Amino acid sequence: MRITPHVTALALGIAGSLAFASSAHAAAFQLKENSAKGLGRAFAGSISAPGDASVIATNPAAMRGLDGRQFQADLSVISFSADFEGTGSYLGGLGGQIGGGNGGDAGKIAPVPAAYFHVPFGAEDNMHFGISLTAPFGFATEYDRDWVGRYNAVKTELEAVDLGFSFSYDVNPYVSFGGSVFVEHLSIELSNAIDFGTILYTGGAAALGFRPGNADGFSTIKGSNNEIGFTVGALLSPSEDTHFGIAYRSKVEHDISGGDAYFDVPGNAAAVLAQVRPGWFVPTKGSATVTLPETLTFSLTHRINERWTVMGDVSRTAWAPAFDSVTVDFESAQDDTVLEFGYDDSTFASIGADYKLSDAVTLRGGLAYDETPTSYQHRDVRVPDQTRKWLSLGLSWTPNEKTEYNFGYTHLFVNDSRVSTSSATANHIFGGYDVGGDIFAASINYKF
Repeated sequence: MRITPHVTALALGIAGSLAFASSAHAAAFQLKENSAKGLGRAFAGSISAPGDASVIATNPAAMRGLDGRQFQADLSVISFSADFEGTGSYLGGLGGQIGGGNGGDAGKIAPVPAAYFHVPFGAEDNMHFGISLTAPFGFATEYDRDWVGRYNAVKTELEAVDLGFSFSYDVNPYVSFGGSVFVEHLSIELSNAIDFGTILYTGGAAALGFRPGNADGFSTIKGSNNEIGFTVGALLSPSEDTHFGIAYRSKVEHDISGGDAYFDVPGNAAAVLAQVRPGWFVPTKGSATVTLPETLTFSLTHRINERWTVMGDVSRTAWAPAFDSVTVDFESAQDDTVLEFGYDDSTFASIGADYKLSDAVTLRGGLAYDETPTSYQHRDVRVPDQTRKWLSLGLSWTPNEKTEYNFGYTHLFVNDSRVSTSSATANHIFGGYDVGGDIFAASINYKF
């Protein structure tokens, strides 16, 4: 008897948790939600507009636009839905239909916090120091455990949290340079069903009664890693009303060396597996190198008059070659696996405007185009990602010189996302997703 699963459960788990996408935030599992003020104008002017402490993380050179010592706390809440409708079949259609429902609403309501601290120093306050706490990547979703696509995914959680330390120097009132170093903590947890019936059926154990779907097991994967990255940027101001920003965020290569894999093997399959593949599907450690992509952002802010300010942003995320593939190495007897993702680089572009209604109230709005890095050829149930369009609104309220409150809202317009993909055991799933998303954010900025 021979068992030849072409992608193992641990490989699927680690890579799948990294690849799953929500249409309620930036492309794939990238998050832009680090500022309520920025959200209100679709993040146009994200690294050039003055008065938003989130630049401490995204373009330290723009700390020149912050007024004195201040602390800012932001909270974004992502509400998204992902409803699947489709069918599944064992062994690519040769083994009958997969039973189960459509998984329920795989979406969730997820909070994304951020915090910033800024202090100027030097003889003329021409140097700046900042601390930031942000979540640049993250996602969480969960299907019903018995849904039709259970062999591809049940639960997926990913979170990357950055603690950054930033410094900038103002050469003069028109030119500033800055950089930051951040420590990034990446954590992963996921689960999915394993079709041991198909593994043993195709491996020569059909005579023992094994058939596709009659010996389901389960796997749970966890892993984490800490790594260091950096951001560098510049702010150029031809006049006091016009600001150009450019910033580069490095890729971060996470070497996950202590991942844990747990397998629930049904009793009727355990004895056979132990004979034909000893050391497979047992609790084990695993390692994988996961590279989170680098980004390059250009930004423009121009104040037209005392009332109106307009902004624009263009950013490019280098998913390729960072997410072309992921190789998973097992400490158990299971073979290493190379997973091909085929992600393409993606572009985010936005325009926005602020209108100063009064000394205390500013209104804002923005539009954005957010391109997905995946395609129909590579999309699966862990990555039902699709290009989306943003419509954003927001306001600021400044009751006094020390305190400012900001509120932002974004609605996402997303086309239906089609999938046609197979699991590790060649179980095929076909269908589409009805995806929707809304983002709410609020922040407080206090100067002291």
